[in-house]
Amino acid sequence: MIHSLFLINAAGDIFLEKHWKSVVSRSVCDYFFEAQERASEAENVPPVIPTPHHYLLSVYRHKIFFVAVIQSEVPPLFVIEFLHRVVDTFQDYFGVCSEVIIKDNVVVVYEVLEEMLDNGFPLATESNILKELIKPPTILRTVVNTITGSTNVGDQLPTGQLSVVPWRRTGVKYTNNEAYFDVIEEIDAIIDKSGSTITAEIQGVIDACVKLTGMPDLTLSFMNPRLLDDVSFHPCVRFKRWESERILSFIPPDGNFRLLSYHVSAQNLVAIPVYVKHNISFRDSSSLGRFEITVGPKQTMGKTIEGVMVTSQMPKSVLNMTLTPSQGTHVFDPVTKLLSWDVGKINPQKLPSLKGSVSLQAGTSKPDENPTINLQFKIQQLAISGLKVNRLDMYGEKYKPFKGIKYMTKAGALKRQIEELWWRQH
Repeated sequence: MIHSLFLINAAGDIFLEKHWKSVVSRSVCDYFFEAQERASEAENVPPVIPTPHHYLLSVYRHKIFFVAVIQSEVPPLFVIEFLHRVVDTFQDYFGVCSEVIIKDNVVVVYEVLEEMLDNGFPLATESNILKELIKPPTILRTVVNTITGSTNVGDQLPTGQLSVVPWRRTGVKYTNNEAYFDVIEEIDAIIDKSGSTITAEIQGVIDACVKLTGMPDLTLSFMNPRLLDDVSFHPCVRFKRWESERILSFIPPDGNFRLLSYHVSAQNLVAIPVYVKHNISFRDSSSLGRFEITVGPKQTMGKTIEGVMVTSQMPKSVLNMTLTPSQGTHVFDPVTKLLSWDVGKINPQKLPSLKGSVSLQAGTSKPDENPTINLQFKIQQLAISGLKVNRLDMYGEKYKPFKGIKYMTKAGALKRQIEELWWRQH
């Protein structure tokens, strides 16, 4: 299965390596570095790279490449999913997953990796089990370990390993019993300059934070479950119940976890919540041009659009831009030719606009008047697909928990998991 794992930063330095079956030389990463040089961006590095004696499978998250080395053919998605589990585990343990944090907690990192993979095969990947095996680092525990020479390794077998519900530990007790769910949707769209939608889709997730005493059995139902397409569940979900009744029935893990992710691809179900109007013109045989752009709400169901950021890659012949925003602040980088406009919240009564003049290099040909405009935004308490939770019920325990549902829509991206909405001007 997996022989070695290399962690590589954005500068191309290997700052951590872990070997399971046998030590693989760092020189195998030279094939990865060659692919990285050919890629225009870090996200475009091929996830599977064949070499004469190995295969390199990688994911790029938090500005770190997680590169697994294997010697025999395996399902690539199996390895890639494991790498994502490694990143999620680090984030759960340390709060953030970064090069500095991993270096500061290198002992715990090696201990966790040793438990997650046994002789190259995944063993314990559930956070609840791992936290019983390897205690998460704290300031007090670090001081005690330094003085006594002890480690974070637990001295008892995880209770979850002995039950039919391996993702949940037994004997969980809370004073305040709470169950909160976040419905988060990212909308990806390409729209031409006339406002027609070229392509649009929604990627959604339901993240849960469940802190309940005992062994609760939950059911979550939706007002319109038929909206959900291409659904991926947490292992706790009973799939047969979903197939027959479209109800999520599950015994939840303790703490934070992703209950499900889904995809809505039917364009008639994807409403574009904002619009962009622009007027960019350049005169023939002139070094001046005009720039004007306006952003406004389209279908927001009365919700406020906030966190609006507009960026545009201007033509190389643009020397400078003298612009005046009606709200927010803007920056134009004359080196990269990138225009950034931090709009903030959109007031429907007074739409934000950015107007001004453009200075061009003398003697250059007339540039393209339709540059790509990228839009980033967030809308609280709205699921743009129309998905709505009907009710949450609990069985198996007698107390009454606190329950809450929160919705959010934000811009996505077709190629990268970042908060951008791509508006391609043709």
